[in-house]
Amino acid sequence: MLIENPVIAAITKDEDLKKVLESNVSIVFVLYGNILSLKNICETLEAHNKIVFVHIDLIDGLKGDQMGIKFIKDNAKPFGIISTKASNIKYAKALGLYTIQRVFVVDTLSFVKGVKNIEDNKPNAIEVMPGIAPKIISKVNERLNCEIIAGGLIRTKSDVIEALSHGAIAVSTTKYDLWSL
Repeated sequence: MLIENPVIAAITKDEDLKKVLESNVSIVFVLYGNILSLKNICETLEAHNKIVFVHIDLIDGLKGDQMGIKFIKDNAKPFGIISTKASNIKYAKALGLYTIQRVFVVDTLSFVKGVKNIEDNKPNAIEVMPGIAPKIISKVNERLNCEIIAGGLIRTKSDVIEALSHGAIAVSTTKYDLWSL
């Protein structure tokens, strides 16, 4: 799925939702909403044949715990979830959701801790941030047997190409003009 659709739309507001519906992007990361609006956001995207992932840590009015994950699965019905929390990844996988663990790699300690969490919880994919750090993407790719999505600060076509050439299988971006690559 990610190989065929290497650019993922990351949406953070209703204006982004409208734009992504007009795009050819297949995969959408929902990085906004609340417990009242999330179901409608997901249903709208799915009605336009988009594959939806909800970043559960960013949904207002929802605690990012087991009941919050179950609520999202039962009510919004996304294809999968994104989270920085290892416990959320583990529980979501147990519920049958596709999981993407977001990892911020800012120093050696965060790299080591991120690798351990990924090895322990085995998410379906990881999102390495910032996505414009090709050396980090290469290093993570060497160490782990997991699909890598580069996210964060992806602003140009060359950023996309560089991330993909260093081992990322896809990139997520809020930049509308990159959604059509």
